[in-house]
Amino acid sequence: MDPLYKPEGVEARWQDAWEAEGLYAAGAGARHDETYVICVPPPNVTGALHMGHALNGSIQDVLVRWHRMRGFDTLWQPGYDHAGISTQNVVEKELAKEGLSRHDLGREAFVARTWEWLERTGRTIIGQYRRLGASLDYSRERFTMDDDYVRAVMTFFVRLWDRGWIYRDNRIVNWCPFHQTAVSDLEVAHEEMDDQLVTIRYPFADGDGRDGISVATVRPATILADVAVAVHPGDERYASSVGREVIVPYVERRVPVVADERVDPEFGTGAVKVTPGHDPTDFAIGRDHGLPEPMVIGADGSMNEEAGDLAGLAQAEAGKRVLAWAQERGLLEGKEHYRHAVGTCERCHTRIEPLISLQWWCAMKEPAAPAIEALRARRVRYHPESQHRFAISSLEESPDWCISRQLWWGHQLPIWTCPDGHLTVRVEEPSECGECGSAALERETDVLDTWFSSALWPYATLGWPDETPELARYYPGNVNLTAREIIRLWVNRMIWTGLEALGEIPFTDSIIHSTVLAVDGRRMSKSLGTGIDPMEPIQEYGADATRYGLLKISSTQDVRFSYGAIEEGRKLANKLWNVARLILQHAEGVTPALAPRELEERWILARIDAARAELEDQWSRFDFASSTDTLYHLVFDDFCDWYAEAIKPRLYDDDREAVATALAALERLLALLHPVMPHVTEEIWSQLPGREARLIVSPWPEPDDRHGADAGSLDRVQEAARIFRRSGVEVELGSDDERRIFAAVVKPERARVGDNREAEIARLLKEVARAEGMLANERFVSNAPPEVVAAEREKLERYRRELAALEG
Repeated sequence: MDPLYKPEGVEARWQDAWEAEGLYAAGAGARHDETYVICVPPPNVTGALHMGHALNGSIQDVLVRWHRMRGFDTLWQPGYDHAGISTQNVVEKELAKEGLSRHDLGREAFVARTWEWLERTGRTIIGQYRRLGASLDYSRERFTMDDDYVRAVMTFFVRLWDRGWIYRDNRIVNWCPFHQTAVSDLEVAHEEMDDQLVTIRYPFADGDGRDGISVATVRPATILADVAVAVHPGDERYASSVGREVIVPYVERRVPVVADERVDPEFGTGAVKVTPGHDPTDFAIGRDHGLPEPMVIGADGSMNEEAGDLAGLAQAEAGKRVLAWAQERGLLEGKEHYRHAVGTCERCHTRIEPLISLQWWCAMKEPAAPAIEALRARRVRYHPESQHRFAISSLEESPDWCISRQLWWGHQLPIWTCPDGHLTVRVEEPSECGECGSAALERETDVLDTWFSSALWPYATLGWPDETPELARYYPGNVNLTAREIIRLWVNRMIWTGLEALGEIPFTDSIIHSTVLAVDGRRMSKSLGTGIDPMEPIQEYGADATRYGLLKISSTQDVRFSYGAIEEGRKLANKLWNVARLILQHAEGVTPALAPRELEERWILARIDAARAELEDQWSRFDFASSTDTLYHLVFDDFCDWYAEAIKPRLYDDDREAVATALAALERLLALLHPVMPHVTEEIWSQLPGREARLIVSPWPEPDDRHGADAGSLDRVQEAARIFRRSGVEVELGSDDERRIFAAVVKPERARVGDNREAEIARLLKEVARAEGMLANERFVSNAPPEVVAAEREKLERYRRELAALEG
């Protein structure tokens, strides 16, 4: 073995070898019939690996490698999402550099241009997953625009149409004036902006012009589309006003005052203008109260013809004119600075306009019901529990889904219209109208929301709607892993579509992983300068160290990225390399075999088995941060600092039984580490004698409690070492084995410390008093987390043991 471990050469070599040897493929290493399936959340085909992907991939790979080693038939399904608006936006920017727009090309040529662009520059992220060491079955890569996948999307759409769940209606949507399309909530970024909050009086229609209701707004241009003023029914200030009419400024339209629970009596004056055409809440209020829905802002974001003499103006200019009109008439009562979050398109940063638009919708009440039942019955479980509750409530409150987009790149709706207005809905293009037989058919120009096709990912990737062997074998799957912001948009939809298409949940567990923030706690963002390309730490520290570091910080829902955690991973890989090199230097002609003769050998085997049990418990609970601590202490503390140091004299004496046991213990250690740090473990494994299979498909260690009674057999020696290193005092040990191990590990003859027994006793007495005081405090014991109280009790017992050893 080389004196130094260098990941840059090792990692790429093993990534190539594993894939070339078919060890990533579904079924590789399977030793029984049980399957384990994860579908990678399909990244945007235009995207590059970001830190969230790297954490997501690291967690999934731990689970997949662990189950592969346990003999499961594992499938980790890779692929891409066509990312409708994102991809179209990138291609349109490329066209703009040539002085062209998509309209210059026409739809067919634009789609062809998009395919060309993807072939040249797209699909990079899967290569980056390879660099991370992700053991995806790359031979099964899928794309949501593949012909078979498109057929699945069309089939599911027709199924929903036949169920009567798809309809067309004018409803309010998030509208991007630049892209000229509706967008999903996830594609709306909320940016803090400075605005002016103005208060305007709406005079009572039956008053003298001096009384009325004052309303606060940041969008005076939309006053032209007001159809009511709303107040909270419990607001006594306006109890006598409900049912009366007021006059809308500028347009001088009489509108009613209505009572509605959705009004926040604490905002502004407690009375709000109701503008159904330009606000989602107002739209809902308007529908419930049967109010009209005029719109004065057009699809391009400027004032439309309904705005009368303000038509064609920008909203800002129109708002100024409305305020000037109100001021002339004494209706403008106040102006103040107002900072608030405003929705913008995440792609072009244009301000989103809530507009009523004729769109295609999917009714959600019936489709959501089986998914709600599955979540309540825990047939699908979200982790952590808080996200499970959110998933249920978001399905229960799910509004009808706007499934149409005014884009050219994507799945064009399979709806054809004849001259008589009859609709024909088919998977394949029809030759004639299904109702009147007319051959003059025109296809709907809208495409489906990208989330519609990605909702089918767990089964469309397996060949559905055909009854393929892969579908029968690998559906339903086991685990889904993603970020919390797409629970509603993606994960819940996979659950209900899977139940609708196949009558089965697509997976049993959905892990909502940490959001990785920048080092300073801000969100990672290229525009903010806080983004970190995961390829950078992989290049500098190695994939194993990066994986380890990301897993280590994954304990909460929002975590700061830490180079320190990745550096710890690098140190762990180096420590492992060095101890393996030590053992292998003495291993010529020796076959790994367990022949534990000495106390430290029985102890390390007990510790390895205890760590195995801990890892199995942690990974089954999806606790990946704790598992890195388990592995770190097993390698650094137990295996290297104690076991390896204790057996060094025997290694140098060429004790073949000690070497054989050390090799067998190292085999088990490498197996436990492999799911987290696959490259360095496979490299060391390949250099052990008698290798018949790669570590990636070698068996996970079986439970072995033969030495369980020895798991604590070095406790007294380790306490003696702590005391000596702090105070220079050598306490009495009870056996020759303990004294031998202490001498081999601590090497007291080399230590430059004086005997400071009295000071150490005084220190320990203070610690005992402090711990006893804390544990006598009922408030601490009842309010502190149980693990904190348990740790304090454990420390108290340790202090007492060390004190007894010193005083004895």
